[in-house]
Amino acid sequence: MTATEVIISIFVLIGGFLSLLGSIGLIRFPDVYGRTHAATKSATLGVISIIIATFLFFLLVQGEFIMKLLLAIIFVFLTAPVAAQMVGRAAYRTKVPLWEKSVQDDLKKAQKESQ
Repeated sequence: MTATEVIISIFVLIGGFLSLLGSIGLIRFPDVYGRTHAATKSATLGVISIIIATFLFFLLVQGEFIMKLLLAIIFVFLTAPVAAQMVGRAAYRTKVPLWEKSVQDDLKKAQKESQ
C-alpha cells in the first residue's frame, strides 16, 4: 500500500465517521435546532472529506485534475450551513418549541427588538 492510498483511505474513513456522527446526532438530539446542527457540522465535513479523497484519487492515481470536484467542495461548504440556518430560522419563526431542558434562547431578545 502506497502513501497515496493511505492518505486517500484516511480521508474516506474520516468522512464516513463524520457522516455517521451526523446521522447519530439526527437520531439522538431532541429538537429541530440540535438536529440541524448535527446535520450541518459533521455531515458537511464528512461529505467534504469524501470529495477530497475522490479528488486526490483522480489527481494522484489517475493523473486527472477534475475541477468539478473542487467546485462541489465549495458548493457544499457554502450551501449546507446556509440551508441549515434557514431551516432553523423558519422553525423558530413558526414557533417550533425548544427542548424543555434548554436553558438559553438567544433569539427571543432579538425578535422583541425587531418588532
